[in-house]
Amino acid sequence: MSNDAIPMIQRMYADFNARNIDGVFAVLDDDVAWANGMDGGYVHGKEGLREYWTRQWSMVSPHVDPVAFAPSADGRVAVEVIQTVLDLDGKPLEGQTHGLKDKTVTHVFHVVEGRIVRFDIA
Repeated sequence: MSNDAIPMIQRMYADFNARNIDGVFAVLDDDVAWANGMDGGYVHGKEGLREYWTRQWSMVSPHVDPVAFAPSADGRVAVEVIQTVLDLDGKPLEGQTHGLKDKTVTHVFHVVEGRIVRFDIA
């Protein structure tokens, strides 16, 4: 795979951080499978993802900064991100009960014909 997907993924992160769901949806397949970082498993389809993020953003304020990209020949792009999760007042979380926390993680995007069809957390 060429590096063509990298600018698309960078824009997607900017849209996510700005809470612009429709901007993110512009690059997703309608039937996208998206890893659920809070509860485990996957969320399927754009409306499922909208519900997931709306619920997530009512509890915490996540922000992800991509710092490295590694595209592969099979259409995957691994992205190392620094994930910061704050409470709704912008303060560090304390006593959290969900799977979100500040850390460096690897996100893996599966891109087919210029659309993200699957998202995994490595």
